[in-house]
Amino acid sequence: MSSSTLLLLLCALSLFYLVANIILRKITASRFKSHHSCLDPPALPQRERIIGLDLLKSGAAAVKAKNSLECAVRRIESTANTYSNTILGLNIITTIDPANIQTILAQKFSDYDLGGRIHAWGPLVGKGVFTSDGPEWAHRRAMIRPNFSKQQVASLGMFERHFGHLLALLPRDGSTVDLQKLFFSMTLDSATEFLFGQSVGAQGAGSGSEADRFQRAFDFAQHQMPDRNRLGVMNRFIPNAKFKAACKVVHAWADTYVEQWLRSRDLESPKPNSENSKYVCLEQIADQVQDPRQLREEMLNVLLAGRDTTAGLLSNTFHVLSRHPDVWEKLRAEVDTLEGRLPTYEDLKSLKYLKCVLCEVLRLYPPVPTNARCAKVNTVLPTGGGPTRTSPVFVPKGSIVVYSIYALQRRQDIYGPTAKQFIPERWTSDSPDDPLRPGWGYIPFSGGPRICVGQQYALTEASHTIVRMCQNFKELQSRDQGPWKEGLGLTLCSGEGTHVGLVPA
Repeated sequence: MSSSTLLLLLCALSLFYLVANIILRKITASRFKSHHSCLDPPALPQRERIIGLDLLKSGAAAVKAKNSLECAVRRIESTANTYSNTILGLNIITTIDPANIQTILAQKFSDYDLGGRIHAWGPLVGKGVFTSDGPEWAHRRAMIRPNFSKQQVASLGMFERHFGHLLALLPRDGSTVDLQKLFFSMTLDSATEFLFGQSVGAQGAGSGSEADRFQRAFDFAQHQMPDRNRLGVMNRFIPNAKFKAACKVVHAWADTYVEQWLRSRDLESPKPNSENSKYVCLEQIADQVQDPRQLREEMLNVLLAGRDTTAGLLSNTFHVLSRHPDVWEKLRAEVDTLEGRLPTYEDLKSLKYLKCVLCEVLRLYPPVPTNARCAKVNTVLPTGGGPTRTSPVFVPKGSIVVYSIYALQRRQDIYGPTAKQFIPERWTSDSPDDPLRPGWGYIPFSGGPRICVGQQYALTEASHTIVRMCQNFKELQSRDQGPWKEGLGLTLCSGEGTHVGLVPA
């Protein structure tokens, strides 16, 4: 047999295998759908269902205009709460049905993984709790979780110290200040101290200083995440020298603190724990992890998510408070019950209207407004298919399921006709409407096994900052020029900043 004949035979066999494999998958899928009584969800109109070029173009334009979240809401309202589309050959199912989201995040948690997140986040944070799946993820989460227990977040001394640095930077003559920029510096300082034992010192850092270089690199890298999430595995083939350089700066900073701590631990004798001893997350993790690189990656995973969650929450809170002076006055009246003293953790928990305000901000501006999972196996969503849009939906292995928390938490059938309005009173027990019990219609910190481990840390720091701002300023005046626009990095903030004028109390 000649070599050319052999080559043709191999090509024919390969083609036969490919075609047979496709046919077999279709037969398996058809039987699976029939067994589970699945019907297709509505299909999003698109010019072609291979590349989805029209959707890619419109999506890029919406991101540039800082209104991609609102575009997603309108798309859902005009199509269905669960629909399908195709982009770059991938089958994508988008849903805001609470039952479907509960299925993805909890009931059939093991049917899904993070897909290509490691390709997007890995160069910056490596392997950690936010980039791992399966047993590896479970081990990392179990290791991280104790660091965010009530015992660790209830001591407010660190938050007060960094708030004091923020307060010193705030103008007291009523001139305009961008609170968002300052909040991101403050939370970076508090998060790095909590995690590494030393603050980076971002507040008030001079241009070109080590702290300034780190913050600029860290901010640039995390603002690349939305684009990198969309590219997935394609990130391997698209060079990005600026992102690579920013990662190098972040790694060098983190490595310095990890190495300093490891050296000091080796030189010093163990010290007994006391109530006044400073809690350092790195110290606790290092009891289980000895490799310096893994220590860096574990810390950066938490820093990346934790710092931005709190900063974004504060920025969006003060954006809406500055436009609702009645809410600000009501909030200050509640804070006045503390009679000017520094709040304790128990005080923060007792301020019911403050809790309502934060619940409403988190509803309208969830920290992670859109998320996705990749199906590891053929699986099923419980609703959204067929003419009635209530039949089970087949999710083929390899499909991407996108869920929009931003759109979910603005559903009028859950929150009423005022769903898109900022009304903290909807969360009070004496609300004129029925008591609000949204269940899986309210998941600002996600849900299921991957629910945010740091949510109490974020809520405690945000609550403390709001209370202290109420104690120091009697008026909060909006100086923003237009409506709120999205700022999409790893988490959601105000795309145009949070410009206010402050009148001292």
